[in-house]
Amino acid sequence: MTPSETPGYRLRQQRTVLGLTQVELAARAGVSRTAVTAIEGGRLVPSVASALAIARALGTTVENLFGDGSPTEQADVWAWPSTLNSESCWRADVAGRTVLYPASTTPMLAMLPDRHAKGARLSDVVKANDTLVMACCDPAAGILASQFAAATGLRLIVLPRSSRQAVEMLRDRLVHLAGLHLATQEEPDGNSRLIRHALGTGFQSVRLAWWKEGVVFNRSAGFRSVVGMMKTKLRWIGREAGSGARQCLDRILDKRSGPRHIAFDHRGVVEAVRTGWADAGICIQLAGAEAGLSFLPVQNEAFDVCFPSELADDHRLKAFINVVRSAAYRKLISDLPGYDTCETGEIWNGK
Repeated sequence: MTPSETPGYRLRQQRTVLGLTQVELAARAGVSRTAVTAIEGGRLVPSVASALAIARALGTTVENLFGDGSPTEQADVWAWPSTLNSESCWRADVAGRTVLYPASTTPMLAMLPDRHAKGARLSDVVKANDTLVMACCDPAAGILASQFAAATGLRLIVLPRSSRQAVEMLRDRLVHLAGLHLATQEEPDGNSRLIRHALGTGFQSVRLAWWKEGVVFNRSAGFRSVVGMMKTKLRWIGREAGSGARQCLDRILDKRSGPRHIAFDHRGVVEAVRTGWADAGICIQLAGAEAGLSFLPVQNEAFDVCFPSELADDHRLKAFINVVRSAAYRKLISDLPGYDTCETGEIWNGK
């Protein structure tokens, strides 16, 4: 049994793609964090009761998590448990296997799923080996997916994930590309540091843009500076740990306690502020501009897309890089609020 076939690996994979920490999974399943750690590390075989509770908490079955992984099982792999009793999904060949993405979660660029009934013919859908999958939180990713399809005839599926979640999905070979924006002008190695820590060597990155991240608030508030805002008691909407927005928020809050409530993407922050549920939050300028909110910049961030070096000769990745470097795409992105394409298309080799 290879490491990727062990129950501990499968447990960690299911947990990370759902964005759960070991502590959160333990709380959901009613087991100790120590037990979760030991099971993922292969040092503990869970009891029947614990296995059932953990599988239920992750929305999957005991067999999927803790079965023997024999080759007689279905070759296709679900990226995460489907919340519907349905086989409706998108399909892509990733690292030598077919990964299925439940249609119960809509990518940023919506499309008809490949399999919406048993017996669907492959000729009726885009082939899995002509599909590229990227996890990221860029609100403009739909533009890239549309441009990619128009220019190449291939398909780009975009899954909304934070920087850390995207890198974890890449680590587990559930996506081809992971978008991250932890690098700033003050800390230019932020992206490469996460890649080295989570992935090690054998990865490269292509820069998509620099963008502005900062504070959004309703225009009626009339704030003129972030410093002025920090002198006022505000209801903040937060972001999850591992996201670029959380990093930015921690910077301006300094040692103050963080918000009690969080959103899971830039547009979630915007919606909380726009509806008055929160007074302020952190997101990139584009998301705030779309909703007509005021924006005060805090930092410029480098948005990079990471990929395994072994994928460099893949026809899908070559097409992706060509589109990113094209004048048409760069023009579309440079016209967006807060985006800078001065380094778009440059390749950064991992150490």
